[in-house]
Amino acid sequence: MQLFRRIRNLVRGLAATWIGRRERGNPEAVYEAALAERCEQYGKLRVAAAGVLYMRGKLMRELERETAALASVRRQLALAVDAGDDEAALALIGRRTALDAEVERLGRELTELTAEAEDATRNLAAFHEEIVRLRDEKVRMLARLTNARARLRLQEALQGLSPDADLRALEGVREHVGRLLAETHLVRTAGDSDLERRLAHIREQEAGAGARAELEELKRERGKQIPSPAQFGVAIG
Repeated sequence: MQLFRRIRNLVRGLAATWIGRRERGNPEAVYEAALAERCEQYGKLRVAAAGVLYMRGKLMRELERETAALASVRRQLALAVDAGDDEAALALIGRRTALDAEVERLGRELTELTAEAEDATRNLAAFHEEIVRLRDEKVRMLARLTNARARLRLQEALQGLSPDADLRALEGVREHVGRLLAETHLVRTAGDSDLERRLAHIREQEAGAGARAELEELKRERGKQIPSPAQFGVAIG
């Protein structure tokens, strides 16, 4: 028995959760259902109030009729007493007593029905105000829900337009370009170094050739300036 009760509670909980999700997904249907239920209750209350008002009107008419009959019996009793007709007076006294009791009963019931009719009227008016308030709340809440959903879609769109992804992509491109430029600089630097080495070698060769040429020129000049032994009559022997 306890197992069945737990299963039943679990099923109820799951059903309540499922219904709750459906209700949150379609709030307009929830408001419509609540309004339909209140309108149905309002219809029943209106029928009941109309019944009470009808009974009150009926009792009022009966009370007026019985009150008029009681007044007539009292006049007749006075005439019978004045005429000395004891038998008629006794009959009229019995009739008067019955009418007094009936008028008292009708008055009591009319008082109760009047109070019930007033309560029913107030409840009916309050229920109608509740329906109007709920309708207004439905309009306001659905408008707020629409605005909230629009704002949420805007926020999601703004998040979708977030520059983070684009910035990351640009940063990657910038890094790639920077690496290429660095590699180009290295290649150019390496090429320039090789060219400088070749030019330096050429300059060294040119400088060496110039120095040798200058040396040869100095030797020739020195050779012209220094006299040979034959010029001085010296025989070499």
